[in-house]
Amino acid sequence: MGPLSRETWAQRLGAFRASPSAFMAGPEGEDLGRDLLSELRSEKLSEQTKVSLLALSLEYPAQLWPDAAAAEAAATSLLDTLVLLPPRPSALRRPLLLAATTALAAGDALGPTSGASRRLLPLLLGLASGRDLGRGFGPASELRPLQATACECLRELESCKPGLLGGCLGLLRRLLGREGPVQPLSLLLAVALRNALVIRAKAKAGLQGLLVAGDAPTTGGPWNWALAEEGDAHEQPQAPSWPAAADEECGLAVLEPSPEEARELRAAVAQLLDSSYLLTPVAQAQLLWLLGWALRGLRGQPPVLFKPQLVRLLGTAQLALLHAVLALKAAFGEALFTAQDEALLLRRLTLAAQHPALPLPAHLFYLHCLLSFPENCPLGPAGEEAAPLLLGPRLGRGLLPSLLHDPMALLARLHLLCLLCAEDEEKEEKGQDWSPQHYLGELLAGLRQRAALDGGPQALAALCFQASYLVVRCLATQPLVLTPLTHGLAELYRARPALAPHFVDLLDKVGPELGEPLRVVLRQEVVSRPGRDEALRWHLKILAKVADGNAPSATLGFLRAAAAHCTDWGLQQALLRVCRTSMRVGVGEGLADLLQALARRLEDPDGRDHARLYYILLAHLAGPKLGVALGPSLAAPALTSSLVAENQGFAAVLMVQEAPAPIRLRVGPRRAAGPGPVLQLQVEVLEPVFSLELRFRVQGQLYAPLDAVHVPCLRPGRPCRPLLLPLQPRLPAPTQLGVRALYATPAGLTCHAHLPPVPVNFEDLFLPFPQVPEDGDKQGFFEELWDSCLPKGAESRLWCSLGPQGLEALVSRHLEPFVVVAQPPTSYHVAIRLPPDSRLLLRLEAAQADGVPVALRTDDWAVLPLAGDYLRGLSAAG
Repeated sequence: MGPLSRETWAQRLGAFRASPSAFMAGPEGEDLGRDLLSELRSEKLSEQTKVSLLALSLEYPAQLWPDAAAAEAAATSLLDTLVLLPPRPSALRRPLLLAATTALAAGDALGPTSGASRRLLPLLLGLASGRDLGRGFGPASELRPLQATACECLRELESCKPGLLGGCLGLLRRLLGREGPVQPLSLLLAVALRNALVIRAKAKAGLQGLLVAGDAPTTGGPWNWALAEEGDAHEQPQAPSWPAAADEECGLAVLEPSPEEARELRAAVAQLLDSSYLLTPVAQAQLLWLLGWALRGLRGQPPVLFKPQLVRLLGTAQLALLHAVLALKAAFGEALFTAQDEALLLRRLTLAAQHPALPLPAHLFYLHCLLSFPENCPLGPAGEEAAPLLLGPRLGRGLLPSLLHDPMALLARLHLLCLLCAEDEEKEEKGQDWSPQHYLGELLAGLRQRAALDGGPQALAALCFQASYLVVRCLATQPLVLTPLTHGLAELYRARPALAPHFVDLLDKVGPELGEPLRVVLRQEVVSRPGRDEALRWHLKILAKVADGNAPSATLGFLRAAAAHCTDWGLQQALLRVCRTSMRVGVGEGLADLLQALARRLEDPDGRDHARLYYILLAHLAGPKLGVALGPSLAAPALTSSLVAENQGFAAVLMVQEAPAPIRLRVGPRRAAGPGPVLQLQVEVLEPVFSLELRFRVQGQLYAPLDAVHVPCLRPGRPCRPLLLPLQPRLPAPTQLGVRALYATPAGLTCHAHLPPVPVNFEDLFLPFPQVPEDGDKQGFFEELWDSCLPKGAESRLWCSLGPQGLEALVSRHLEPFVVVAQPPTSYHVAIRLPPDSRLLLRLEAAQADGVPVALRTDDWAVLPLAGDYLRGLSAAG
């Protein structure tokens, strides 16, 4: 295949980026990488197009070079292309270096036996050193960008193979002192230094002169493959994060450098820190993290080297640098930060978090830093006195939450307020003009007031319960806060019972400090206000959660009163769930009478059966066995009882089980009569089925919901009368009906199964016009319908092929109920009514031997393509 044009490559790259996996699995995927490498040497493509091809190899190296052999070959080809570039300035040199590095790193081809690695590493180190590599690498004006790119490539390789540049530390230190790109060299030296220190600590070995400056050997290179192999076993994180393990587990504390090594190490760190102000904020943060990791826990290496940088950065407005400062504080603590430093940093965070023009992400960052500030977290085991907070009321008053804040900011500020409340408990007892507890109570009351608005947004209710949970988690030991919170939540439920699911979720999350009193007040609130309809539904949901053995008479009285209003299946099941909960907690007296009454009075047979079963279990099983029988686990131990066999079959009887469908359902002949379309369904079974209920689900919004169809009994070999399913289309369009069968087996099990979908075709919706005159002017009636379709409707014509039996047979077989005017065998006028309120009119005139022209009119333009497809289907069917 010859060279591809720029447009062809643009199409291929667009298809690849749309779905790389699908493109690589296609016929062009196998040749994409080879074509890309070949086109890089083509003279017909512009440099801009070639840069686009190289960008693809940087983004998707794993797809283009899926194994080490392919990556090795690709890197070799890219290096050959780099060498063959003319000496003039070119935009390809830097992308070629990056692409070759990426291919080796992503393909795991970097190693001492790799020919491409042996070519690339000396080239990168030579470019990073600023040496003249000949005219093939462009003019002198291009040397500095190439030097920066080479440093980035070496840093990538060092990150993939930690310890690879361990023998280059001295050379990199010397290069940093020269005139060159400071940022790439600084980050490269920091990564190599950090990796070398960590690996040497793991190996319990010294630095062995690695930091002493010297020239790189001309043969063999300074690559420390042995150190890199040790580094592979202890890969280090490449993003800012401090290990949670102890220093000894990190391996740094065991490294004790000699005095000379310690002096060289301090000189290297000081050299990096002295030039750090020339770096971008993100690069400075990365450098501080790398050096902090390298020095953390090294014996004899105090973090005082960071002190000048700390003085410079305490007033920074850059979030990345502020994050680095906080990371240093977390790493070194009081060894680096004085009390004045901590107070200044805390004040900076507090004032910055109050800035009115601060974007929400930055605002949340400052609040998170305050919450994570070590001196803000109470220390010591439970029951012991906690360390005092540096964030006192004077600073914290500017960070108080308000109902006007964003929900995330409000919760973060509320967390800070809870810290102030925990610290200010003693001052509250002494009496103060302003107390955090009082403000907290007013804030929670405001949140509850917004959540209580009938029909209010769910987000406000969720925020109220999130805030309540946060307060309970932080102030679980303060009754002065929890008592009004408990009563406030009870008032919220009284005002808006529809929040019952939120209350259930809160009870699942909180501990007994709030859970127990909240259960009591909610139970009292429910049993004192029976309610009806929706309120009753929520009351039963809450009572099923909070019912216990206390005050059983009040609970039973509520259930007796509620039973009269439980008229639908959902309310009856909710009532029975409360009875089940009461049985579990040991309520026996009076509950048996209630269950017996429910077994007689409930309208739904399922509810009566459950009530009868619960009554039998309550009357015949002791407490432990009753708990097992009502437990949720199907693997419960077998029960020994006169009513329950010693097996697990009783659990299956109580559940609806999914089973393969022994039912076959198909659509019978079409019925074109009545006020609406009706499907005739033929049902066959492979085994006896009792109490069959077929539930139909309409896909989409084209049809109104359909009623279920019930069949008392079906047996194999016995034909069943057709089942009639009335359809209520909202638009005259075909669809499919999902079918689910619920039935009982001869073994007494209740099963459900999904049946294949039932198609509803366009012709299944056809209905005749009921007002067609029997003996009157049928032609005039049809012409009146024909004229009424325009101008709002649509008109079309098509050719309908006829089979050997001709037009008369086709009309008799498919359209006879809808014929208004007939002049057999060559002319028919057909009027079809399409629910809900559309019409379709057909003129089949001047029939010929092989077909008939058909004129169509309809008052609904959306019907026209459906009618055309239907008529063409008649032609195909013959």
